[in-house]
Amino acid sequence: MDILAEELGMDPLALRRKNALREGGVTSTGQVLRESVGLVECIDVVEAELKKRGGEQPFTAHIDGPVHKAWGLAAAYKNTGFGAGARDAASAEVELLPNGCLEARTSSAEVGQGLSAVLQLVVAEELRVTADQVSVLLMDTDLTPDGGATTASRQTYVSGNAVRLAALSLRKAIMGVLAEKFDLPPKNITFVGGEVIVGNHHLSMKEVAKIMADEGRSPRVRYEYIAPDTQQLGEGRDTHFAYSFAAQAAEVAVDVRTGEVTVLQVVTANDVGRCLNPLGLQGQAEGGVIMGIGSALMENFIVDDGVVFTDRMARYRIPTMLQIPEITCFVVEHPTKEGPYGAKGVGEIAGIPTAPAITNAIYHAVGVRVDHLPADQEFIWKELKKKNNNLNS
Repeated sequence: MDILAEELGMDPLALRRKNALREGGVTSTGQVLRESVGLVECIDVVEAELKKRGGEQPFTAHIDGPVHKAWGLAAAYKNTGFGAGARDAASAEVELLPNGCLEARTSSAEVGQGLSAVLQLVVAEELRVTADQVSVLLMDTDLTPDGGATTASRQTYVSGNAVRLAALSLRKAIMGVLAEKFDLPPKNITFVGGEVIVGNHHLSMKEVAKIMADEGRSPRVRYEYIAPDTQQLGEGRDTHFAYSFAAQAAEVAVDVRTGEVTVLQVVTANDVGRCLNPLGLQGQAEGGVIMGIGSALMENFIVDDGVVFTDRMARYRIPTMLQIPEITCFVVEHPTKEGPYGAKGVGEIAGIPTAPAITNAIYHAVGVRVDHLPADQEFIWKELKKKNNNLNS
């Protein structure tokens, strides 16, 4: 996109905004986007912050002796869910325990992305209890129903919906038992502050659990959520049921003597549909940026004649705290109708624009166009040497 902008004599931001997907737009696979398309807002948010920090010409190099600084930009979108006609479903259980606490169960994998916190908050929201009254059991396939793979940025959407609908079904079951016991219509039963109010009666969740046990009614509900249908490429319908969008800007400093690149700061905006856990989302966004820095500048999996050379961390470089810049995260919310409370996936989108934002910044700083990753120090130095030799010849 930056190469096109340069050829057209356009600002990189203007070209992206002109071509950005919008509601009613059509993707490269022919899918019409009917809702939840926040890409333009992501670009706008990043542009405002970028110009606040980098001035009106952030893509122009600022030279301080051998160190050249500049900003770069990139935008991206990423599907939520398997898509392409694959069945996408998750099952979950929610149970009211005898002590009045609740437990959500699904075999979906928690790999550090914060799924357990999201599911905890979903149950708390549906049954109007505090989060510390909810526990989450994940990954034990002997004790939990199938939540499907932790991939395709799908778990908040699919397992989140499974847990939400299981909790909602449990709530309805509780209301049915209490309506019969107290001879009141369900509309007179409310859940608030960790209690269930039935007419003039204020019942703790522990008391509700005892009533259900006494009535011989199960306090456990299992629900299978099946995501909207998708179709394979070329069949003329939706290839995915939701997409997340992002824009990022990165400022780099390049030492022309050595080719060393330092990422100074990153600004990122992610359209996540609806933010369910702000602190967890910030962790996802920052983690994606850090992984993107590694991909852009360091991580290189080397195989020599069929033998893996980078077989230990001493040979495979990843970012440490010393390479982590200031990261500023903005949340853009364009809810999707089917997602839990409007949420979409955020796992992968957080890291997709980082490498191109950095490599575009390198070009703006020193004129070296990167077309493969990682753009390590040696590559940058060699390219700068070639440029100097050409200028001197």
